[in-house]
Amino acid sequence: MSDATLHVTSQNPDDFVVQIADQVESFLVAVSEVAKGDEPDSAVPFLLLEVSQLLLAGGRLGAHEDIVPDERYEPDPGPEADVDEIRENLARLLEPIDVYSEVFDPYEPRKAPVPARISDDLADVMADLRHGMAHYRSGRTVEALWWWQFSYFSNWGSTASATLRALQSVVAHVRLNQPLEELDGLDTDQDIIDDALEAEAGKVMAEEIAGPLGLRTVR
Repeated sequence: MSDATLHVTSQNPDDFVVQIADQVESFLVAVSEVAKGDEPDSAVPFLLLEVSQLLLAGGRLGAHEDIVPDERYEPDPGPEADVDEIRENLARLLEPIDVYSEVFDPYEPRKAPVPARISDDLADVMADLRHGMAHYRSGRTVEALWWWQFSYFSNWGSTASATLRALQSVVAHVRLNQPLEELDGLDTDQDIIDDALEAEAGKVMAEEIAGPLGLRTVR
């Protein structure tokens, strides 16, 4: 076991859950604010920062020993918060670069990558995090940690990682003044491909999206 893992697993559990909850809450609030569309010029850089910080919390959960809930069956956290409005707002805000190509599992051979949407990914991550936050706010801190750790491995960790790569790629393309290629030839649902091609409008140049997304190119 590494020194880093030893440090994570030996710290005060109460301190750990508070720190993770703070990082989760910060992400939920930040993405909700971005989705309002009040500052579209800074949306992509801000999301890049927030997803990066969230994945730090995910890394800590991943390095932690397995968290075992107090109860055999998960208590009902209540009705799930609706993330559809956030999903739709993000899709409109990120339309030029919302669709990207992704490989689900780097260790599983696939014929081709598939398209994904940053807006869908962020909304799905928020849904997972909010589920755990409901446990946390109800005082079920171990249950919250268990859920965040379990869903990190099963869903939101890989989803957030893919989103981070997409956001970082957008920033890199813009800053390096490189074109974004068409998303054609992907082995997936044709309707999603058509949406991707329409959003990309042939070939979107980095300079064309730099202004609306609050980025600048490097000459």
